[in-house]
Amino acid sequence: MRALCWVAADELAVRQVPDPELRNERDVIVRVRRSATCGGDLPLLAGPDPLLRTGDVLGAEFLGEVVEVGPAVRRHRVGDRVVVGASVACGGCWYCRQGLHSCCDNGSADPASTDPGWGRLDAGCFGRPRAAGGFAGGHAEYVRVPYADVGAFQVPDAVDDERALFAADAAPAGWLAAELGAVRPGDVVAIWGAGAVGQLTAQAAVLRGAARVLVVDRYEERLRMAERHSGAEPLDYRRTDIAAELRDRSGGRGPDVCVLAVGTPPARSAIDRFGGRTAERPDALREAVHSCRKSGVVVVLGGADEFVDAFPLGAVTDRRLTLRGARRPDLRDVPMLLDRMARDELRTEHLATHRLPLEHGPQGYALFRDRADGCVRAVFTP
Repeated sequence: MRALCWVAADELAVRQVPDPELRNERDVIVRVRRSATCGGDLPLLAGPDPLLRTGDVLGAEFLGEVVEVGPAVRRHRVGDRVVVGASVACGGCWYCRQGLHSCCDNGSADPASTDPGWGRLDAGCFGRPRAAGGFAGGHAEYVRVPYADVGAFQVPDAVDDERALFAADAAPAGWLAAELGAVRPGDVVAIWGAGAVGQLTAQAAVLRGAARVLVVDRYEERLRMAERHSGAEPLDYRRTDIAAELRDRSGGRGPDVCVLAVGTPPARSAIDRFGGRTAERPDALREAVHSCRKSGVVVVLGGADEFVDAFPLGAVTDRRLTLRGARRPDLRDVPMLLDRMARDELRTEHLATHRLPLEHGPQGYALFRDRADGCVRAVFTP
């Protein structure tokens, strides 16, 4: 089959790879109909990364049709249209029973090769190196989906492919951010980053009753999109004193909830990680900490694969802030989000700004990486 593979730093290619096969009785094979770029892919593209191997298949977010079913699968049949959550979780460990699928003890593809820089690994993920807990990704014609009764979800007939595709990861991530922030009716919520996850965080905050949602970014087309589709108030940090503006729009206190959804900085080597190099996004994190009202909540989304020096810990303690983070969302919210999509309460298809055949995957990722031509997400069709 054809698949979009990592070749080397800043080099992708569509190659012929072996077709996936059922390996366990709880597996299904999915024929992919749509797959999307993801911010978590960008560090993999930058390289060099000791965890990556030439030929690794990328793609954490995908949707397709079930074509083969393992003997122990109960929820799916051949022909079902399913969206597959990015996290791979067993459904039976202590964490999964608490609904914390992204912390699963058994989802990793290769726990013995866990990156030593970060210690214990959590759930597996599609489109990541095996040593980072990953499985072959969805930028392909077919995908093996382990634990299919846990991580694959039937799509309602009323929801088209491009809307449902975002239930794989981006929409659950946005909902999780609002949940971790404990957004309540009447809250003021500030979000740094107007990409897909930032915009879906804004929609989640509105659905949970936030009185005002403000989105901070520098890309005008993304800010306009957030305003048009999420009802968010756009703030361009190139032209605005963000901290002062947030105080003015929150009664002088600062936002109740501040969410960092600015993506993942490029990966560096383990030596760089421990040698004092810092992430590219501490400025936004510090701004969020200093802007949040006293006793408010700061939420950090995404894979922060770096150490952040000069972190304002004193501001966290003095202002009684709660700091919460998540690399990937859990799976428990996907059915609820699909229901909201079916009722037209949650719309996501506008985020698919570029639609390309899989053969143009390298060009699609270049657009996505560079935010060129107004690209928010590139969606591929095998």
